[in-house]
Amino acid sequence: MGTTVPASDTSGTGEAGSGGRSAEADGSGGAAGVGGNGRSVAADSSTTITTATGSGGRSPDAAGNDGTARNGQSGRRGAPVPPRPGHSPALSTGVPRAAARIGAFAVCQAAVIAGSGLLITGPAREFWPMIAEDTAVEALEDARTTTLDTASTIASALGDTATVVGLTLLACLALVLVPRLPRWREAAFLAVGVSLQSMIFVLITASVDRTRPDVERMDDSPPTSSYTSGHTGAATALYAGLAVLVLSRVRAPWRKPLAALLLLLPLLVGLARLYRGMHHPTDVAGGLANGALSLFVVGRAVLPGHSWVGRTPADAMDIAVAAAEERPAPAQKQVTVIVNPTVTDEAAQEQLRLVLAQHGYRDTPFVATTAEDTGGGQTADALRAGAELIVVCGGDGTVRAVADALAGTGVPLVLVPSGTGNLLARHLHLPLRPAEALTAGLTGEPRALDLGRIEGDGFPAVHFTAMAGAGLDATMLEETSDRAKSVLGWPAYVLAGAKGLRTPRMRLTVRLDDGPELRRTARMVLLANIGTVQAGAAPVPAAKPDDGLLDLAVFDPRGAGGWLRAAGVLLRAKRRGAGGADVTGTGDGGPVEFHTFRRAELAFARPQSREIDGDPVGPGLRLTAEVRPGALTVMLPARER
Repeated sequence: MGTTVPASDTSGTGEAGSGGRSAEADGSGGAAGVGGNGRSVAADSSTTITTATGSGGRSPDAAGNDGTARNGQSGRRGAPVPPRPGHSPALSTGVPRAAARIGAFAVCQAAVIAGSGLLITGPAREFWPMIAEDTAVEALEDARTTTLDTASTIASALGDTATVVGLTLLACLALVLVPRLPRWREAAFLAVGVSLQSMIFVLITASVDRTRPDVERMDDSPPTSSYTSGHTGAATALYAGLAVLVLSRVRAPWRKPLAALLLLLPLLVGLARLYRGMHHPTDVAGGLANGALSLFVVGRAVLPGHSWVGRTPADAMDIAVAAAEERPAPAQKQVTVIVNPTVTDEAAQEQLRLVLAQHGYRDTPFVATTAEDTGGGQTADALRAGAELIVVCGGDGTVRAVADALAGTGVPLVLVPSGTGNLLARHLHLPLRPAEALTAGLTGEPRALDLGRIEGDGFPAVHFTAMAGAGLDATMLEETSDRAKSVLGWPAYVLAGAKGLRTPRMRLTVRLDDGPELRRTARMVLLANIGTVQAGAAPVPAAKPDDGLLDLAVFDPRGAGGWLRAAGVLLRAKRRGAGGADVTGTGDGGPVEFHTFRRAELAFARPQSREIDGDPVGPGLRLTAEVRPGALTVMLPARER
């Protein structure tokens, strides 16, 4: 109990794809639950929480009780009470409030810039500097040279719609995929800032009718008004937005020079538009103002650390505890949370503490996994200390290690998915947002699931929750770098798998239960407790974690046509499995072969790469797996029974 699987991953994550997209949790709080004694509340992306009654049910609480004290009084240390039933300021996301403020300030911004345009084209057109604008544009026309023409073409292209949209999309994807914990707020800041600038630009050009300068224009004139410069506004929103992120999120010594270069680009775009005869100077100034104000408004509403962000209040824990104390006390269990810190940041952990407090579990210990111990040792220590409920917050590797330590103990497990794969949670249709998953587990009912127990030459016997295998899938996991997983998430495995197709097929013998020895060739073999993986794919469609059996899939497609036939077999098997039909025992000779078993012995003619729940365990000649029916108890919503 508590034995970990040796793996080549030295990051300490114990995950398959640990650098992938993390839980969408941040310092603003998020979805969570409140309640006790079977009553729960679940928060969505809004600030309103609907009450529910029963073990994981979703019917409204007949009493309308949301955990707040009556007569405006708090149940603990004078903590403030939610102002209306169903409202929890402790776990409010603040999204509606931020959106309302962005909308209100955007209207004011559009009014100010449009009003300035009407002033420029109306009463102020006979005053300086408006009277000098034509002279300035004509001077730039006279200064044109071939070199400057080329430079202005390049600079102007930096503000083109296609360029701005493409770079914004790439930057947002990088903010979400590259960091180990995705930068959702920063991505929203950039995307919303550029979009807001664009919407206001359209409104302004429809309100202010200004002709373009009376010079030779080097570009085709778009049908919009000269005021404001759309190129300049879009460039300001994009490049100045990137400069803000560089200055606020990067600690490298080159951050200031890079930010200065990014801030220079909108000025170059504006100058290029003037040089090419497309705008007046005040048009460019209006574009700069539009882009800068859009960033200011969105940044105040979205970026962490600013006053408009829906931050968790300082007394959030008091609010959560007061809500729990106002309900009949549930039968409390001693809870320990095993958390993988590489895929669960401090903000997400704080959110989980609030959820636990709202269910009456205050001061619950959070124990972090390490590179040396990916969850098994921490779980064993918690059991020795008397833990009656274990919450695991991590990906497939962490779940496997914790489940290995819990096997056969009867102590229930709450799954809080935070990694890239989260195969068991996906198969069980659990919420993938951490706070929602924790709420579902705390208000759910225990359900006994099977585990697979596997051993082989080179590693000790351990349990797995999802799948183990040898061949192509294990090679794919071995060849996927941590950097690729961090940048691409689970698609990185697909790219590595394409390279693994060049490896020769393996020869193996298989003995299932007391049956005869089977001789096979294969690209890969899977020993499965569940049937589905990411993106809804079902490589072992009939596998179920509560049927008292494990499933074996032998993949031996030959050439591109063989892989297409294998895909067709899987699709048909998935449909039959969904209808309750048997999809096992397809026999020999096809591209995919299915079997069920209680014990399987696999022997390979030469060493093969092997993996257990996404963790490579090194090459070897043997795998022996057997099912342990009902060895793991998991808390699931009643609707999943």
